[in-house]
Amino acid sequence: MDRNDALLADWRQRALALEAEVGLAVIGQARILRLVNTAVFARGHVLLQGDVGVGKTTLLRAFAQVLGGAFARTEGTVDLMPNDLVYYTYISEQGRPAVEPGPLIRHGEDLAIFFFNEINRARPQVHALLLRVMAERSVSAFNREFHFPHLLVFADRNRVEREETFEISSAARDRFMMEITIEPPADDAMRRALMFDPRFHDTDRLVGALQSAMVPHRELNGVAELIQRSVQASQALQDYALRLWRATAEPASFGVTLSDLDTAQLMLAGASPRGMSLLLRAARVAAWLEGRSYVTPEDVQAVFVETIAHRLCYQPVFELHRHEISPRLMAAILAAVAAP
Repeated sequence: MDRNDALLADWRQRALALEAEVGLAVIGQARILRLVNTAVFARGHVLLQGDVGVGKTTLLRAFAQVLGGAFARTEGTVDLMPNDLVYYTYISEQGRPAVEPGPLIRHGEDLAIFFFNEINRARPQVHALLLRVMAERSVSAFNREFHFPHLLVFADRNRVEREETFEISSAARDRFMMEITIEPPADDAMRRALMFDPRFHDTDRLVGALQSAMVPHRELNGVAELIQRSVQASQALQDYALRLWRATAEPASFGVTLSDLDTAQLMLAGASPRGMSLLLRAARVAAWLEGRSYVTPEDVQAVFVETIAHRLCYQPVFELHRHEISPRLMAAILAAVAAP
């Protein structure tokens, strides 16, 4: 075993330990934890979707705790402006105007996770600033440039309330590596624990009890790139991924059918090149977490829905029903496109 193999093996044990530690606070969500862990080591931003109170903030605070970096959060509101992320003004005790750093720049380079709650309540101008931060991991303020080399952005969309909301654009959605839907645990024992175990009623204490800084989060970028260089994708796997890509744009040509829809008239645009590169980036991490040095079709399938579904653009008549159509279409594509 060479030095890189040994390093990756050591980091894999750390990653699995980190995932298990978060699982002490976020129960009944093993697949969600694996997906978020995959995004962390693939260094990809994540959209979260779920009802109110299913534990999205707890999940992210728990990951921030075990990663050791700083955590910041902002709430999307209809009157939120871009500058509100960067600074806020107030009247000091001396009765003079004062300015303080906002949530985005308060922690400087130590910021590891930024959580934008209910992003669809914020205006497009705010989305634009966030997209720059996601793409460049920097922002200008106070006549200087602030850099966030270790930052991951997580954003939540409330799927219940749609009043006074501004749905993020397809271009904005494409910047997120994954969109992950969080549901309450299905198991009654888990639900009983969440209802009756006092440990889950105090989020601060629950998260604070987790081991902190289990990994040196400033090294994650380097480890992520090593994973991408070390985990290989065969020619057959590459051909499979290419067929999946084409099937997202032309599902009917690949024999993809939905009982109540004409798949030949469904799509406006399939997955983007960025989306497919992020799919393979996530698949390499999925393979690594399973202890493999090569990507299998199962690794691609494990992250396909979360990395691709939110990128697809449907014809306008179908777009309003994307959340009902996408899961069925994704399943049909995976079933129709033969894996090697």
